[in-house]
This record gives sequence, C-alpha cells and structure tokens, in this order.
Amino acid sequence: MATTKQLIYSLLTVTAVSVMALSFNTARTTRHTDTDGTAKDSTGSKKAFLAAYSVLMHPRCMNCHPSGEAPLQGDDSHVHTMNVQRGHDGKGLYALKCSNCHQPKNTPGLHMPPGNPKWHLPPADMKMVFQGKSPRELAAQLLDPEQNGHKTKAQLIAHVTSDSLVLGGWNPGDGRTLPPLSHAEFARQFKMWIDKGAFLPDK
Repeated sequence: MATTKQLIYSLLTVTAVSVMALSFNTARTTRHTDTDGTAKDSTGSKKAFLAAYSVLMHPRCMNCHPSGEAPLQGDDSHVHTMNVQRGHDGKGLYALKCSNCHQPKNTPGLHMPPGNPKWHLPPADMKMVFQGKSPRELAAQLLDPEQNGHKTKAQLIAHVTSDSLVLGGWNPGDGRTLPPLSHAEFARQFKMWIDKGAFLPDK
C-alpha cells in the first residue's frame, strides 16, 4: 500500500507535468476570445499574414510602394524610366504625370502601360513603403494609422478586397506576371490575419 508521502509525491509530479504542458501550449499559440466574441489565434493570424505578404511583396504590389521617390517597373522591379517621381500627391511631378501614360484602361500590347482611372503612388505624406520591409515591419506599418492613411482595420480589409488599384494587380496587362495567390485568396488571408487578432509576425 502506498504511503501518504508517496501519494503526495505522485500528486505533485502529475501537477508539475500538467503545468509544463500548459505552459508549452500557451507559448506556442495564443488563443482567446475577444470582447466582441471573435476568436483570436496568434499562430493562425501570423500564418495568414505571411501568405498575404507573398502578394504584397510581389512586383504587382511592391512596384507602387517603393522605398524611394520613383515608382518601380517590371517583374525585376527596376526604377521607372524617364526619371518619373512621386510628387506631393503621388500622381507625378511637373509635366511627368502618371496619367500621361497610364490611361483609365490598360493600353493594348506587350508591356504597354497598365491603366486605372486613379493611377498613382501613395502621396508623399503617406508613402506606405513595402520595398525592403520584413513581414513584421510591414504588418506593423499597415496597422499604424499614421502610416496607412488613417484606415481602420475594417477599412484595410475593404481596401484590399475592393479597391480598383489593388484589383488591377490581377489585370496588369500583357507580358506581366500575376501575384502568387488569386485575389480572392489574398483578400481571404488578409482578412483572416486581422480577424484572428492582427498579430505581428515574429520577424
């Protein structure tokens, strides 16, 4: 028959193992329900952003979110020819306006200018740089109202879901590659990132 001392030792051992297992699971994934009833999941949120990040860093997106004042061009993201510059409103500088070449619709022909009625870069006071950003840096920037055009999380979702400039990335004109995800899947992953807590990737 087990002594009282042995029983106490066994209970302490079981308790210690349970606490260690709980701590391991908590460290690996944070899950809780927010006050609005939405389930938060740090692992799922981060994973969703990394999927969306593959699109955000693709030339169809990144070329219009450069680190400098000149837009980028092509699948190799080279600096725009003719010394085109952002300008204060993001629509070009002096006589070199974006709308001079970028018409409301794509210009037919291989590698001809893609079009959109509101073609522009982010304005000078809100550059929204994608180029060179790590997943963590870009996620933090997207969530910062001072850097995202004062958008709420709901407005960010609406932007990637329905903004015509975003949608244009999947209709870039002849001779250009498409982003690695369909637009529907990209929007789904972006929304999942926010819905699961908008957690920042580890790096």
